[in-house]
Amino acid sequence: MKNSLLGTLQKGLMDTVQTKLAETKTLLQNPDMSGLIKDKIGKDKTIIITGASSGIGAGMARIFGKLGYNLAICARRIERLETLKAEILAENPEIRVELKALDVSDYDAVFETFKEFQQLFDSIDRVIVNAGVGEGRRVGTGWFHINRRTAEINFISALAQCEAAMEIFRAQKFGHLVAISSMSAMRGMPKHLTVYAASKAGLAHLAEGIRAEMIADKLPIKVTTIYPGYIRTEINEGAPKLAFEVDEVTGSNALVAAIESGVEQACVPALPWMVIGKAMKHLPLHLVNKLG
Repeated sequence: MKNSLLGTLQKGLMDTVQTKLAETKTLLQNPDMSGLIKDKIGKDKTIIITGASSGIGAGMARIFGKLGYNLAICARRIERLETLKAEILAENPEIRVELKALDVSDYDAVFETFKEFQQLFDSIDRVIVNAGVGEGRRVGTGWFHINRRTAEINFISALAQCEAAMEIFRAQKFGHLVAISSMSAMRGMPKHLTVYAASKAGLAHLAEGIRAEMIADKLPIKVTTIYPGYIRTEINEGAPKLAFEVDEVTGSNALVAAIESGVEQACVPALPWMVIGKAMKHLPLHLVNKLG
């Protein structure tokens, strides 16, 4: 009986490993987006993207528009969203783009905005929880208000977005929730990254918990957690150049490729961050500190 159980567990483990290897191969190949763009794989589907006014949020919106998706974009800066909408529609006139001003720290507004988007499009196929802040200070240096805001926006506001998305998906009985975490979530990080990393780790665990529940309840709702590495955007354009960083276009393409692959989780870009991510979980903390 014990040997039979062990054999079943081993087979299950090997099947899982093979599946993960296949998923990883897809990511490492970094598929050419031109084929997906030509096929318009997003035709008649709708994506909500929060924090879409700049950075990787805007970058992903541009690419998903090329893939044929209808877009529901939201952020605080409405004028930036209007400019982005005009740009996307000029290149992709066949899709539909709706926008709304949203401050994700207004939790009631998150639920209201998502429901309004659902009413506009009838159904929502994917929600990308992207809105967040990168600010942070060393803990215990008198900057609690900044660290509290980082924790609240990156976790509590993200929770509100996940709750609002899952309400829609449960009612529809389908959907794809995407949580944009960070490579810094892999371990505790020093200096200005301490609270940021903790908040992104919280989001990653939240997404995994939702995924576990979907598996247990056998609901056809996918959940993906993305761990971006160093991506240079206007938010960090004044910071010193970092090892392994990529530009916004390259990073956004890698993010969309990972999301479209349907994997449960992905480090982006896959190389070198998949390898670094595995190492971060086992290296001594004083070596992990060097990434901070």
